[in-house]
Amino acid sequence: MLRPHAWYVTCGFRPALNATEVTEEAQDATLPAVFPVSVLMARRLVTAGQWTRPQWEAIAVVAGEKLSSAYTRTHTHSEAGRDQYLWTGLRLELFKDGCESYWHNLMSDTPRLFIVCFTADEGENDELELRPVFVTADQDEVSAHMESDDPVFSVPMPDQVLQALERFVVTYYKPQEKRRGKRKRENWVDGSEAGKTERK
Repeated sequence: MLRPHAWYVTCGFRPALNATEVTEEAQDATLPAVFPVSVLMARRLVTAGQWTRPQWEAIAVVAGEKLSSAYTRTHTHSEAGRDQYLWTGLRLELFKDGCESYWHNLMSDTPRLFIVCFTADEGENDELELRPVFVTADQDEVSAHMESDDPVFSVPMPDQVLQALERFVVTYYKPQEKRRGKRKRENWVDGSEAGKTERK
């Protein structure tokens, strides 16, 4: 069984999968760090005053080794002015230096995956104005893209990814202990200037 860290016990965090303790090299070989994913999104036109603009929403992220690796977009469904599109060929990649952000994500009420999108450049030959470019579980990475005004959407994390992410964090997350600085003693005994207190 995986030997839990102190934070693991304190927070009541429980892995969904069991594993035999192995060397870090073997763990690198057995723990998945890259997941092929597909993204399902919906688009509809909304009118505000004289203007009509597209409104997007994320429906789901699907993960699986058998998913297509080719980046494609397929129109899957249309109903009541709402069109659904499926993008394949995307990847969710995990990094050891993102473990703290992953941990905070996992400890939330509903762990989520984030879909980062780019908008089409002016004059670009594309019938749609938005396309997903990658999927991440790292909230810090998402914040950087949001500051750059890149469209970001979120969906609940699929069970398959959730279980693997838990194993990844339990294996690689090593919280940094906060060091408390020693308080400097004041010299109240001798007659030095440092130990004197002025009275007014």
